[in-house]
Amino acid sequence: QVQLVESGGGLVQAGGSLRLSCAASGRTFSTYGMGWFRQAPGKEREFVAAITWSGGRTSYADSVKGRFTISRDRAKKTVYLQMNSLKPEDTAVYYCAVRLHSGDVSTPEYDYWGQGTQVTVSS
Repeated sequence: QVQLVESGGGLVQAGGSLRLSCAASGRTFSTYGMGWFRQAPGKEREFVAAITWSGGRTSYADSVKGRFTISRDRAKKTVYLQMNSLKPEDTAVYYCAVRLHSGDVSTPEYDYWGQGTQVTVSS
């Protein structure tokens, strides 16, 4: 069992920045990758970014590429999402997730999910 706790969400103006954190605990030894997904009201949950745990290879959704940066601290078992140049369209609940098996990290087939943290971008 893996537990994930997101933090760092909040309210910012368009063009501003936020840094999300996701701390993992429990049986994290076999983690292949960690990712961020988001869900806005009335929309499906969508992939945002992911990083492989061992190699640090990153992947981003086209909508955030160039603005968001995902990183991880293996010692702290923590993944971060630096969000710059935020837009109102980025408003959503952001979820951290853990994937145990290799494959396409942009798929929603992750094994563990956090509670989510609200990000609101005002215009």
